[in-house]
Amino acid sequence: MSHSCAGSGSMSRDRDYLRSPPAPGCFAQVQEEPEGPVLNGTVETRLAGGSGAAEVQVVQMCQLVLPCHANHLGELDAGQLLKWMDTIACLAAERHAGIACVTASMDDIQFEETVRVSQVINIKAKVNRAFNTSMEVGICVSVQDVLTGVLKRVCVALSTFVGKPVGGEKVRLSPVELVDSAEEHLEHSLASERRRLRLYNQQAFNNLMQDCHALKGVCIRRDGAPLKSTESTCVESIELVLPPHANHHGNTFGGQIMAWMENAATVAASRMFGSYPTLHAVDMFKFRGPSTVGDRLVFKAVVNNVFQTSMEVGVRVEAYNCGEWKQGRGRHINSAFLIYHWAGSQGHHHPFPNVTFTTKDGERRYLAAIVRKRIRMARKHILSFKDEGPLSVPWDKSNQVYLGYNNVAALTVLAGKQSWEASSLQKKIGIFVNEEQDWLSLKVEMEVEAQAFHVFSLLCDLRLRPHWDRHYSSCEEVEQADEEETVYHVKCPTVNGSRGRDFVILLSKRQPCKDSDPYVVALRSVTVATVPPQLEYIRGEAQCAGFLIHGNSHTSCKVSYYNQVTSGVLPYVAGNIAGWSKSMEETALSCIAFLEDNIKTAL
Repeated sequence: MSHSCAGSGSMSRDRDYLRSPPAPGCFAQVQEEPEGPVLNGTVETRLAGGSGAAEVQVVQMCQLVLPCHANHLGELDAGQLLKWMDTIACLAAERHAGIACVTASMDDIQFEETVRVSQVINIKAKVNRAFNTSMEVGICVSVQDVLTGVLKRVCVALSTFVGKPVGGEKVRLSPVELVDSAEEHLEHSLASERRRLRLYNQQAFNNLMQDCHALKGVCIRRDGAPLKSTESTCVESIELVLPPHANHHGNTFGGQIMAWMENAATVAASRMFGSYPTLHAVDMFKFRGPSTVGDRLVFKAVVNNVFQTSMEVGVRVEAYNCGEWKQGRGRHINSAFLIYHWAGSQGHHHPFPNVTFTTKDGERRYLAAIVRKRIRMARKHILSFKDEGPLSVPWDKSNQVYLGYNNVAALTVLAGKQSWEASSLQKKIGIFVNEEQDWLSLKVEMEVEAQAFHVFSLLCDLRLRPHWDRHYSSCEEVEQADEEETVYHVKCPTVNGSRGRDFVILLSKRQPCKDSDPYVVALRSVTVATVPPQLEYIRGEAQCAGFLIHGNSHTSCKVSYYNQVTSGVLPYVAGNIAGWSKSMEETALSCIAFLEDNIKTAL
């Protein structure tokens, strides 16, 4: 995370701004009696320390969306919203710090709702946690229809600000006072984890890029879709920084730069779509250096890659003063990666084109977009903490036919999904991901030199899994209904110092009805009265997992393992999807070795 000045450089806001006349339809204020801070996108009333001694420092802005704020569709322009969000976040940061603050980055923005002219935007910002010189500011944006009064969430964002030293003084920010609530302590802890993810982001990116070159020949081809080069979407635009674009120090507002970047990115995305796209999310705005009044800002945007339902556009900003402009030597001051999609009428997605690249730089951007998508996915699922509700079904031997059918059918449906994207390809091993709404699923394909039936006989005895899977400490049989359904109690080791987890698993096995069918080993969590939760373990749940085994020949087969990731399973795969470890690859290699060695022994 860079602590350099943002393109909004000295983005310290003059406090007279709060007393100056607002723009038409604008009411910006620091609340004396705030409704509450940003807590995972919710707003809650409370006082610091729980004693009424000090109020939580929440800053709020309300904006009536006017035609001048909208695009040609009558929808709030995303660049305008980013400007407002950056302004209110800076005000919150400066209220906590008591000194001028500059934007270091803004990331993890997911746009959930379209805002239209005549609606009211409400933006709340609060410092979630302060570190030595930087702080994380949570931003929550909601929209209200004036006529109906219905309130909906537009987005939640996270911004990092850095205190600007005064003279030669060293900046050391005071900590955020916590209240006596579980939500506040959770948000405080998550801010630390998010900072850790940001700091490890570059290392994870480098690690994943080393393994990503095997994927450059793997791209999703859409039938009937045209082939288009990413280089054909290049956009270059220039802006002259004038006094209205800058603060009282003469430095360009970060929100203004973000708005210009969004404009260039939207043009690039429209060239790929051939129509007007929608900004769906922001990976990150990275501020590397300041710009001032009189600078020429050159914006370069290009589509990096196209995925199943989205595309990534990269934007680079270079600043030139008069001397640098004549010499052609600019300063790289900003970078951003924006995610677009296009939905047609009645929610039908526009058929994306097939993309290719024609230059070495295009190849680098193509692969880097794959890596960033994987890191975004990891951040989203590691930090979401969504309440899934109970996933286990009660085990009833008298109803085992229905439960077994459900178990096998769920695995069959998961395996039949068409939108699997390659994440890692190695000799004999391929790892794929599928993300639909809030669900993440993983697939591991393994080439095994063994007969399919023998592999099936080993994998359907879950008591053997601790021999090759280090995530299984032990596995005991609880109840066997018949030859096809068995209930097991699985114990797993500790993760990150917490208690270990245990699972009660129903295993349903099926042999193929005809030669082209696979062998099936389906797994899901069930509830059994004889195995209640234990104090020394956290009871986890698996919704859908298992193996499909296809015979390639009499001496080889392809084993595909599937897992629809739940909060109970996530700790054991989080490092892998985030790029911190290769535990899935290591487990797959161990599985292949176990299967092949045991087949040799049997022979």
